[in-house]
Amino acid sequence: MRPIMKLRLLLRQLTVSAPRMAVRSALPWPLRWAGLALVAGFCAAIALWSFEFGKEIAGLDHGNKEQLQQARTENATLQAQLHVLAAERNKAQSIANTADTRLTAEKAAQEKLVEVNRSLQAENQQLRDDLGFFEQLLPSSGTEASALTIRGLQVARLPSGELQWQVLVIQGTKNPQEWDGQIELVFAGTLAGKAWAGRLPAGTVPIKMKQYGRLQGLFAVPAQTVVKSVTARLLQGATVRAQRTVKI
Repeated sequence: MRPIMKLRLLLRQLTVSAPRMAVRSALPWPLRWAGLALVAGFCAAIALWSFEFGKEIAGLDHGNKEQLQQARTENATLQAQLHVLAAERNKAQSIANTADTRLTAEKAAQEKLVEVNRSLQAENQQLRDDLGFFEQLLPSSGTEASALTIRGLQVARLPSGELQWQVLVIQGTKNPQEWDGQIELVFAGTLAGKAWAGRLPAGTVPIKMKQYGRLQGLFAVPAQTVVKSVTARLLQGATVRAQRTVKI
């Protein structure tokens, strides 16, 4: 009976469903994680060393260092050139500013000279007009010396197309009485090929004088009109006291 029981126990132990028991030592979980971290770090260090060692064997790291050094050298060279160009730019800008200042000063001086020249020309023209006016005041011989006369009649074309007129009237007697009358101007010429005559917008210009009188003004010439002569008349009422005509 005992041999049979022993045989059955032996067969039960050899089967898959036989119960097993393992004895393990219990480790705290922080120690387990620390061990895993050490193993992972060791593996990473080996991998990094293998990578660096491979680069050194292949010569890649040496080439990168040379390229980096070359790039730094080129950068330093470009920086030096940039400083030189900036200095040249500043110098050129300073010269340009000085030239602009001189040019502005010269332009202002030139404009001042032009203004002075225009003023001198205007004064010169005024002196010529005054000289001609006083020359015409000189007494003349004959019957004209004691009469009321139109001593001067001047007409000039302006760039605007207008006519500038000036009339000088003189009483030739000594200490004459005041004369009161009108001046009439008649402009004659052609308009579109036909005869034309025009007068001042007011018709006549009043004049009151003793020894002499001078009147002047502008006349707007109509379009397509060619003025060939101007006639000045001294009127006292309806009577013509003096008359003078000039061609232009």
